[in-house]
Amino acid sequence: MMTIWVIALVVYLAFRLWYDGLRRPLTPEEISHFSEVFQESAENGLSTGEVATLRRFMEEDDGKEFIMVNLVKFNASPVTHPDTGQDIKASALLTEYTQPFMGKILRRAGHPVIAGQAVGGYLDAWNTPENPGWHMAGLVRYRSRRDVILLSFADAEFAKIHKYKIAAMKQTFAFPMQKRVALYASPRITVGLLLALGAALLQLAFSSVSQSDSPIPISDHTGP
Repeated sequence: MMTIWVIALVVYLAFRLWYDGLRRPLTPEEISHFSEVFQESAENGLSTGEVATLRRFMEEDDGKEFIMVNLVKFNASPVTHPDTGQDIKASALLTEYTQPFMGKILRRAGHPVIAGQAVGGYLDAWNTPENPGWHMAGLVRYRSRRDVILLSFADAEFAKIHKYKIAAMKQTFAFPMQKRVALYASPRITVGLLLALGAALLQLAFSSVSQSDSPIPISDHTGP
């Protein structure tokens, strides 16, 4: 029966290696290469300030996971589809960006943490610009800073879907953060619990089969 638990442990360790990665900060060579990509690619539409911010983001890399905070204000619907020229709802057009991009994120152990629709204006705001009327907010977990660079600005395919995001949104901003407190169940916990539950159920099933296959002892007592 120990084999079941050993297999479950190996699977969990493999998951943790994939989910956490090697936690290697970006090397100076990678930072230099990606900075050149940012500056040379006109399709990114990055300003000098944004390039400097991205370089500082890379230089301060600690190799750990982070969460991207996103706020979104849609363009008034309908908007013009960049490919077909037809009218389309802004939120539907954004989906044409988020679906393929989320698929790429998931392959690198990234995932949405939470996303939701705004139901009111700022309830507490000091020394900030007036609320432009944000429609939604979302938090996305990335395994590393290397991953987010490779998935976006350093990916030649990114521009093919990024145009949908640009056409759908009137305003947006995103900034990275590292969590200090989190009350939601991390995949590290949920996957571990599911594997433990699966191993326990398999152990019970094999125990039941073993007991049912055991021969029933026959008494040789013939009477008084």
